[in-house]
Amino acid sequence: MRLMGLDVGSKTVGVAVSDLLGWTAQGVEVIPINEAKDQFGLERLTELVQEYQVDGFVLGLPKNMDGSIGPRAEAAQMYGEKLTDRFGLPVYFQDERLTTMQVNRMMIEEGNVSRAKRKQVVDKLAAVIILQTYMDRNT
Repeated sequence: MRLMGLDVGSKTVGVAVSDLLGWTAQGVEVIPINEAKDQFGLERLTELVQEYQVDGFVLGLPKNMDGSIGPRAEAAQMYGEKLTDRFGLPVYFQDERLTTMQVNRMMIEEGNVSRAKRKQVVDKLAAVIILQTYMDRNT
């Protein structure tokens, strides 16, 4: 079963996919979106779902630090509903608190990664961490 991990923001969606055995997650790309204009990148996502023959989605759920659901988590849940409506595939949610901070810290520790370069890949790497965490906890 191949899963697609998504880190959904208001301007981008980071995309990762699992290997066919569901052991490892690999980053794919960052899709530009515009939540304010109801542009969610679903056309590109459709191409990726077909290319990778995805069986389900894992979305990052950015809960508040106290575990409650805030506006960004609600937006992620609404994105999940759009995926269900469009693809008819299962959507799973993975708590993603501090994921972006974790990615930035990893990249800084690697050294020689400029802030501009980090910004280009942080959402894709966050999607990898979301998907890998989900697979590690559920397999």
